[in-house]
Amino acid sequence: MKRQTLQISRRGTLKGLAATTALVGLGARARAQDTVTIRWWSPQSSPEQLAAYEFQIAQFEALHPGVKVAFEKTSDEGYAPQLAAAFASGEVPNLVTHLPSFAVSDYWVNGLLEPFNDVIAMIGPEKYYPGANQIYEIEPGQFAGTGIGNSAANMLWLRRDLMAEAGVEAPQTWDQLRAACQAMQTGGIYGAPLPYAKNSMTTLTIIGFIHLAGGTVFSPDLEVALDSQETLDALEFYGSMRELCPPGATNYSWGESLTAFVSGATATGIYTGRVLANVNAQNPPIADHVTCTLYPRISESVEAWTFNDFPSVFIPKAAKDMEVTKQFAAFLFEPEGYIKQLHAAPGHVLPVLETISDDPRYQDNPIIEKYPAEVNLMAEAAASGYNLGFESAAHKPNVKAGEIVNSGVLAEMVQRVVLNGEDAKTVVGDTAAAIEKLMQV
Repeated sequence: MKRQTLQISRRGTLKGLAATTALVGLGARARAQDTVTIRWWSPQSSPEQLAAYEFQIAQFEALHPGVKVAFEKTSDEGYAPQLAAAFASGEVPNLVTHLPSFAVSDYWVNGLLEPFNDVIAMIGPEKYYPGANQIYEIEPGQFAGTGIGNSAANMLWLRRDLMAEAGVEAPQTWDQLRAACQAMQTGGIYGAPLPYAKNSMTTLTIIGFIHLAGGTVFSPDLEVALDSQETLDALEFYGSMRELCPPGATNYSWGESLTAFVSGATATGIYTGRVLANVNAQNPPIADHVTCTLYPRISESVEAWTFNDFPSVFIPKAAKDMEVTKQFAAFLFEPEGYIKQLHAAPGHVLPVLETISDDPRYQDNPIIEKYPAEVNLMAEAAASGYNLGFESAAHKPNVKAGEIVNSGVLAEMVQRVVLNGEDAKTVVGDTAAAIEKLMQV
């Protein structure tokens, strides 16, 4: 996929440089006033990531006496109501990171975000991969945020040892995947850890499956296109996999699905590159056998489709101390700290800056060195990935995508068909109508 290259004017770049220079005097001004506290929200908060954030915070605070940064954990499933309450009360965080891009576009069109142009100019637009910020250009020339990284959220994870024992190859199609899972489901090991709960993982997984069946949720002009044979095919496959998943999959979200594969409870996995670090830390005996490939599709004639939620950085418009907030946002991309953040979960959040990917300090990591093929495949897949807010290169940006994901209607569609045994065509029609209503609100 070819995306447009981000364009920021020389004036904008010089403005960013001037703002960076202004930081020299920021500490003195802060000392003359009360302490400035910058509140940073993120749902990404593993111990390794927290250590990286603490390093970045300490560096920034050392450079700017009188400024304190407070990290506050949110959650993948709970950020929407938390932010809704914050926006309603006016007590917003200064900075939010690692939410999907479709959430950013939703907040932008509701007038809740500060334009991110100044921050991108401070970072250096020439450092980004070409087109990396296109998804955040909700209005021409105005950027709602930027990416803190890329993700390849629906990679298929495999174990070579189990594949060899079962005599199967890496699957490319759904029939091959089902057969491989059946062959490897033995000795207390299940075939796959697909989710069936009413949550974001089930929603995002079924969106991916619809695309892997050759369909879309919306047409390029954002007409609801869910009621299709491709959606029915996706649901049929999803249902056929239920017997190959652990009984607890009815309650799975991201953490449970990840743990199922990492612990060895399932022969395959569906997740980002966090698998690599977790396997090496939590289950070393299988670490040398783990690999990944693009998630299989209904047939080889259908193109692969990688779900990239484009983990983001954005600033609420009502945030206090906007100047220092923007400076801290740009500081998160300073190479030393940014690389530490990426190394906290190697392969999970991939660089959005081409200059970082090429930096020897980024390459100097035991996980990246041990799994170069897997990391490179994820980087390539993520760079050409999509999500509900941007389903293909032909699609218009969908600013209602976050609302649709958070509504749970697509996950409920899976539950009604797969768990409750309702008529698939009727349920898909009901779900399409529900999405139509959400688009009209």
